[in-house]
Amino acid sequence: MNGLTLPNRVVMAPMTRSRAKNSHNAATDYLHAEYYTQRATAGLIITEGSQVSERAVGYIHTTGIHSEEQIAGWKKVTQSVHEAGGRIFIQLWHVGRISHPDFHHGEAPWAPSAINPNAQVFTPEGQKDTIQPKAMSLEDIETTKQEFVQAAKNAVEAGFDGVEIHSSNGYLFHQFFSSFSNRRSDAYGGSIENRARFFFEVLDAMRKVIPQQKIGARFNPSLHGIFGMEVTEDTIPTFDYIIKKLSDDYDLAYIHLSEPFTDVSDVPYAETEIAKRYRPMYKGTLMINSGFDQESGNKVIEEGYADLVAFGKLYVSNPDLVGRFREHVATSDWDKDTFYTQEKEGYTDYEAKTRNLIPKPE
Repeated sequence: MNGLTLPNRVVMAPMTRSRAKNSHNAATDYLHAEYYTQRATAGLIITEGSQVSERAVGYIHTTGIHSEEQIAGWKKVTQSVHEAGGRIFIQLWHVGRISHPDFHHGEAPWAPSAINPNAQVFTPEGQKDTIQPKAMSLEDIETTKQEFVQAAKNAVEAGFDGVEIHSSNGYLFHQFFSSFSNRRSDAYGGSIENRARFFFEVLDAMRKVIPQQKIGARFNPSLHGIFGMEVTEDTIPTFDYIIKKLSDDYDLAYIHLSEPFTDVSDVPYAETEIAKRYRPMYKGTLMINSGFDQESGNKVIEEGYADLVAFGKLYVSNPDLVGRFREHVATSDWDKDTFYTQEKEGYTDYEAKTRNLIPKPE
């Protein structure tokens, strides 16, 4: 994977798990380190999204990568995963408008435009409706760029093998990409090139402090009906532009694409087969995600549409997923009621049923 050799094509997808229940929103050795180390046989682990600043927060008990305490917490995780023979990237996250004033001392969250996504977020006081966000000024945009740069530096200090930019799933970068959520009239709005400008400026700034071969980026081109996002006439052309530009002008570790999260077969302009569309456009390593199992994962690789397959919920309940695939052992079901609780139940207490052999580093 652009300089990093993986023992298999099974990737642990980034998943919010809300286990950072401490005053610093920091990863811990008794939960996070154990959780990720249990899954170190993955070809690659991508951590849960981690906020690049306090302004980036939108959920309770989610990890960050912007303070000394958070760097120290993640350092325990990377050391443990590496000692077990694994490889681990951190996902850098800014939720944008998918937040609430409760997280920001009463101030509105930031977004490209002042458009309420009309969604719900989980605050310290429970589920609350989103509000109209504040349209980011040019100064706000520059501040956020620098927060991503510093987060990349922090990730290096914490011992990560690389970083993934969370430019997907209706969060801040995705909000800039979409003409549905971005109504700006300046250099960051209007044309496809302008709406993609913020992402590429952040990427250009980040690759000055971390090799671009250690940077991945995640996209969800057909996200529809979630977090106030809709597929419009220019949605797919926007992602075509972004992915072609990444292929032509950059040399990233990978791009990470998601197949549609919902049925978009009847949605005008939506693309129903993401891997098939973008494989011909992207010359680098392509990772695909959403709804795969061993059979369909092997199929998408054998057909040449992807190089890596990322598994989410299957990795919640099967810490030895690679072992189960290798030995053809049935996978265990997950308990969705414990996806976002704060203790070990539903997190580190799922049983491994295979040898789950972890390859030793060369």
